[in-house]
Amino acid sequence: MILTFDIGNTNIKVAIFKDGEILQEWRLNKDTNRTGDEYFSIIRTLFREEKIKSEEIQKTVLSSVVPALIGPFVNVTMRLTNNKPLIIGPEIYSKLPIKVPETAVSEIGTDLYCDALEAWSKFKKPCIVADFGTALSFTAVDKDGNIAGVAIAPGIRTAFTSLFNNTAQLPAVPLDIPPTSLGKNTVVAIQSGIVLGYKGLVESLINQMKIDLEKETGSLAKDVKVIATGGLNSMLSPITNIFDEIDKYLTLKGMYRISQLINS
Repeated sequence: MILTFDIGNTNIKVAIFKDGEILQEWRLNKDTNRTGDEYFSIIRTLFREEKIKSEEIQKTVLSSVVPALIGPFVNVTMRLTNNKPLIIGPEIYSKLPIKVPETAVSEIGTDLYCDALEAWSKFKKPCIVADFGTALSFTAVDKDGNIAGVAIAPGIRTAFTSLFNNTAQLPAVPLDIPPTSLGKNTVVAIQSGIVLGYKGLVESLINQMKIDLEKETGSLAKDVKVIATGGLNSMLSPITNIFDEIDKYLTLKGMYRISQLINS
């Protein structure tokens, strides 16, 4: 079995793969004040509840966009499995099929790298991954498996929370698809601005990235596959046809693929 830790800005996704499939997944709240011992206690309890034996873990893969939590989760891995985790980062990119521009090697989020690797490995075509998280990130990969560039915008919930936290009279409302763009009350007006506004942002940016991919890399726009991942993609997927595929486990699958490609 392969254990993966995907540490994001909001959540920590813990998953166990068996024979290439996700056997179990948990989500923990990210808390940089927790120690490795505290996280170990939580994860050990989860293992016990699901009757998972730590000695069956053959390898652990760690991806983190929160540097402060890398050390604690190395500690967790050592205590669970007696082995160090495979840490995704610039040190291993040269051993993998997806190449990163030299100017971005130390900057690109490891979650975005995993997204790109999994999408391109699956389709073997140019692709764009829209990752709906705390940030809304678009990662473009050309026909040869090179990361051509990234675009980053505030995540949907990030923008929504900022709106009602910084205005005196706008309330928090359900982030539902509005019946119309013409809000006749505050609830629909906010839903229209956020949900339909982000629909426009996503479609426009993806179409522009397709154009730029063709212009800058020779990857034909018509060949580009668009994949959505992340928890909030479900908010837009019913009202747009811009996505060729939706896979909420794309990052985790990329981590698993890396575990198979690197022998360490």
